[in-house]
This record gives sequence, C-alpha cells and structure tokens, in this order.
Amino acid sequence: MVFADLLEQVGSTGRFQVVHTTLLCLPVLMMASHNLLQNFAAAVPPHFCSAHTNLSAFTRLSAAEKLHITVPLDANGAPEKCRRYDAPQWHLLAENGSTDPEVREGTDRAVSQQAALQDCDDGWTYDERERSSSIISEWHLVCSLRSLKSMGQTVYMGGVLVGAGIFGGLADRFGRRVLLTMCYLLMGVSGTCAAFSPSFSLFCLFRFMCGMALSGIGLNCFSLIVEWIPTRVRTVVGTGTGYCYTMGQLILALVAYFIRDWRWLTLAVSLPFYVAFLYSWWLLESSRWLALKNKPEQAVKNLKTVARYNGRQDEGEKIDVEMLQSSMKKEMSGCKGSYTTLDLFRTPTMRRMTVCLCTVWFSTSFAYYGLSMDLQKFGVDIYLIQVIFGAVDIPAKVIINITMSYLGRRLSQGGALILAGITILSNILVPYDKQMVRTCLAVLGKGCLAASFSCCYLYSGELYPTILRQSGLGWVSMMARLGAMVAPLVLLLGEYVPWLPSLIYGLVPVLSGFAAFFLPETLNIPLPDTIQDVEDRGTGRSSKTEKKEAIFLQDNTDNLLKQTS
Repeated sequence: MVFADLLEQVGSTGRFQVVHTTLLCLPVLMMASHNLLQNFAAAVPPHFCSAHTNLSAFTRLSAAEKLHITVPLDANGAPEKCRRYDAPQWHLLAENGSTDPEVREGTDRAVSQQAALQDCDDGWTYDERERSSSIISEWHLVCSLRSLKSMGQTVYMGGVLVGAGIFGGLADRFGRRVLLTMCYLLMGVSGTCAAFSPSFSLFCLFRFMCGMALSGIGLNCFSLIVEWIPTRVRTVVGTGTGYCYTMGQLILALVAYFIRDWRWLTLAVSLPFYVAFLYSWWLLESSRWLALKNKPEQAVKNLKTVARYNGRQDEGEKIDVEMLQSSMKKEMSGCKGSYTTLDLFRTPTMRRMTVCLCTVWFSTSFAYYGLSMDLQKFGVDIYLIQVIFGAVDIPAKVIINITMSYLGRRLSQGGALILAGITILSNILVPYDKQMVRTCLAVLGKGCLAASFSCCYLYSGELYPTILRQSGLGWVSMMARLGAMVAPLVLLLGEYVPWLPSLIYGLVPVLSGFAAFFLPETLNIPLPDTIQDVEDRGTGRSSKTEKKEAIFLQDNTDNLLKQTS
C-alpha cells in the first residue's frame, strides 16, 4: 500500500476535494487584481503644465484659452506635457481669430519656437475624465518623476521575489496551511494600508508586503490542492486553478470600470482576503506532508476527517498510524534530516531540473509582464484591452490542457514558449501604424505565455519531491519575479532602439523553450516524495512507490474497461 491507496480509501475525488479546492481557488481570483493593479492605479492621465497662478486676468478665461496661451505644442500638435511659456502669450488670443486650423497651428508653432519656455513651476493639470485619480496624479509622477511609476511595480515584484524565497522554505518546515493563513492576513492588511498611504514611499512599502503575501498564497494554495488529489485529475484541477486567475483579470477590468479612484480600487481588491483568512482555519494540512514530518497522528486524523466528509467514515476508521507508516515507510526513511535550497542543486537530476525550470519561469514571466503591464501603449481603451488580454487565456488554457493530457507536459511547455517568442518577434516586422495587427499579435503572444504559466505551475509541482516541493516552487517563483522586475527596464531601451525590446522579449522565450525539452516527462507519473525518487526517474529507474501506484492506476483502468464492455 502507498499513500495514493490511502487517499483512494478515504475518497480522492469526493465532496471534501471539491469544497477544499474551491475554497483555495477563490482567493486566486483576486491575485490577478494585485498583479495587474498598476494598469489602473498608475494609469497616466493626459496632463499639461498648470496655468500661471499669479495673474488675476486668468479668471476671465476659459480652460481652453488658458491652455492655449500658456502651453506650447509638441511635434505632434498636442500640448506639451512638461513645459510651458515663461509668460502668457496673450497675443495668441487675437491671432487665433483665423477660422483655418492650419493657420492657427502654424502661428502657435512659430510662437513655440521663439518664446522662452520653463518647467511646470505651478504643478500640472490632469484630465480626470477617464480615472478620477491615480497615484500619478496624486503624487505628480510625471516628467522628471515618470520613472517612479515603473519603480512602484518593480518594488511590488521585488516583494513577490522575496516572498517566494521566504515562504517557500518556511512552508516546507512549518506546514502549508499555517503559512497560507498568515499570508491571507498579510495581504488584507498590507492592501488596506496601501490604499490609505499618505506618501508614495509608504505606498511602495505596503505594495512590497502585498507582493510577499501574494507569493505565499500562490505557492501554498497550489501545493495544498495538488497534495489532496490523485494523479489522474491533476491536469484538470491544475488548469481549473489557472482559470481562476484568468477570471480574476476580467474581474479587475469590471471592478476598475466602476471604481475610478485608485484608493478605493486598491481597498476593493484587498478586502476579500480577510474573508479568506477567516475560512482558512477550516482547511486541512496535507497528510502527505505531516507523515513526512513525523506527525503521523495528525496525518491519520486528517485522513479520517476527509473520509467523514466523503461519506466513507467506516473506511477511514480502518486507517491507523501503523498503516500510514507502513505505506510511506520508504518515503519517511528518505526524509530523515533537514533539507535546504542547496538540495535543489546537490544531485545531478535535481540540478538539471532546477536550472531548466529557472530558465522557463524567468522567460515566461519576463515576456508576460513585458506585454501586460503597459496597456496604454496599445492606444485602445484600457478596460477593453484588459478584458481582451484576460479572455485570450480561456482558449489558451483549454488548448494547453488538451496538449498536456495527450502530448505530455514537456512538449506543451516548450511549444508554448517557442510559439510565444515567434509571435512577439513577428511584431518587429509589422509597421507601427498597423496598430490593430500589432495588438492582435501581442494578444496571441500573451495567450501563449498564459498557457506556459498554467503548465509551469503544474509541471513544477509534479517534478519536485514532497520534501522539497515548496522550496523548489519558491525558488523557481523567485526566478519568475526576477523576470518580472527586469521586464520594465527593457522597455527603456526602446527610447534608443525602438525594435530592441520586442527582439529581447521574443528571443528569451524561444531559447528557454528549447531548455524545457531537457526536463523529464511527468504525464501519468505519481508525485515523487523523496530526492531518490527524482533521481530514479532521471536515470530511468522506477521507484517502488511509482510501480505500485502505476499498478493501482492500471487495475482501475482495467476494471473500468470491463464495466463499460
């Protein structure tokens, strides 16, 4: 008997798994809202220098007239964003009497070239018809301070990076549920504080903490789901969890459409985590992890609880500590001692696997956030493009679910990355005035990257052993967040070479896609529990656990075929 047998005995796909998985997936709906909150909370409104405030004559002028005599035009005929005339150009009001717009614009250009200009000494005026407020207008993050917008997102992703490293290791040591509960509370409190931050520096601090909490939630949610379900439904459940993130992107667009103030929007996407914190006390710790951490009594108690929820109380009563230890004797003997992140690189198969996964996660996140975090650049309504970018994940994840189930994880992972890279590279050849074509290619590339993310979580969870699963997921998640932090910096290169960011965003996924083909296949293979299981798999040897679970799965298949025939 192996642990899969015990899980089948108490019910592996019963009411408990449905409720348990649903409760863990609900907070995932709001994770996308925090990841992509910058698109709305830091939306840059149209702005220009405020008019001179020391002239009483301005009170008799309309807003359009004030703008006309105080702000020059740029090369595109639009008002300058960061400069104004050093003195009002009153004569433009008289010369503007011409009915020919070309004559008026020519006059304005001539004045712009001759008149002295100055910085926006009296601040800026913002067009707040689209968003009533944002952190840009709140703290004037424009002109010389415009780089602070990217810094805010980089700080947030830095928190996700740090959280992945901290909470991954802590969860393997102290348990998944305890860390998950703590992260729910941390996310709620940090998000609330960010919403009421009086300064940009405090806002960044609390967003950093939100990023840390988000890492802990993502890692522990996925592990708790995977470790309570059987091998045969992991693909479907893993993809379903990914759909929750997809729906979260659509929810964000809806919430942001009705809540135009950045403070209330930040609060709205943070409050649900208080609810998750309250019901998380009901969630059960992984019995697999408890057994491997020499807590067999609690592991047996949790298995009996699952049996009761699934209507198999009599079967659950048959399970005792001796039966549990007997079923996991090999795994428990291989788990003696403590493990650290260094164990991810200590043995050949683990080392090769970790390096390849780091490459895959880095490139997926790097290109994903490079495309998703600046929706205003597409020149389309930001609410519409957010819905489109979210909706494309639905067919993308359907396709990746099918390919993972029939073609395997390795081919699906590598194929999604290579196709995403080719799509992004194709955009280099499309003229800039073909915005519709460029947007369609970007949406297709984003769909491929979303499919890659969906495969990443499931594939990595299946590759790493139970004793290091959280540490492994934490490590590769750190690489993903590193990619997300680097992505905005690449955009700065576009100011010097316009096509260079697209070249980099395209080449990185293609190269990492080939690296994915060096990973072992995990389709229909039981979860490894020890490092030795991973090494056996890497050398082509099957552990006793895998053989027994494979026999169990084959017997179930044979019985099902007999019943249908």
